[in-house]
Amino acid sequence: MGTHASAHIVWDWNGTLFHDNDAIIGATNAAFAELGLEPITLEQYRTLYCVPVPKFYERLLGRLPTDVEWELMDGVFHRYYTEHRVRCGLTDGAAELLAGWRSAGHSQSLLSMYGHEDLVPLVRGFGIEAHFIRVDGRTGPSGGSKAEHMVRHLEALTGAVEPARTVVIGDAADDAVAARHVGARAVLYTGGSHSRASLESIGVPVVDTLAEAVAEARRLAA
Repeated sequence: MGTHASAHIVWDWNGTLFHDNDAIIGATNAAFAELGLEPITLEQYRTLYCVPVPKFYERLLGRLPTDVEWELMDGVFHRYYTEHRVRCGLTDGAAELLAGWRSAGHSQSLLSMYGHEDLVPLVRGFGIEAHFIRVDGRTGPSGGSKAEHMVRHLEALTGAVEPARTVVIGDAADDAVAARHVGARAVLYTGGSHSRASLESIGVPVVDTLAEAVAEARRLAA
């Protein structure tokens, strides 16, 4: 893997590099229907969404889902999402930004809370896998925070990156929490799961395009 003395980006996948909002909302509403909940819009989702995901459901149910309800909703969500993700593509300009960051001599990796066995072939199918020095999806049950996964991700890159020169680019408050947990910085993108207002409350830079995110990452890791 070698040693990278320059800046490093840890990219998020869903809602960041992968523009899958339609599939996410459809899957969420399919899961809600199992409990008789009314469907929500993208803007409602962005206002209410939080991690861990059961807390998001609590905001809509008025209580945490039971273990049985969570397993049911999670299963429906993933079945629907897998079926409909094929209609989704990379966020505009993502492939070019990945290539440009790599050609500038910087390193980057991908850490997602999407299941690892599903993530890797999806990334490979878009022809962008070679831009990353490591690709990690979630292992274990869904619904938790990214923080502990970020610890393992950076530990696997020991000697290749420095946390102080690492910037996490994602679309969720949890990306910033995970970055802070390992001593990295974060830039949050408004095109995914959170509203701008909710992202701005986190206290890290918030941008509207991935190009702005990369420029901000370059500044933060300088």
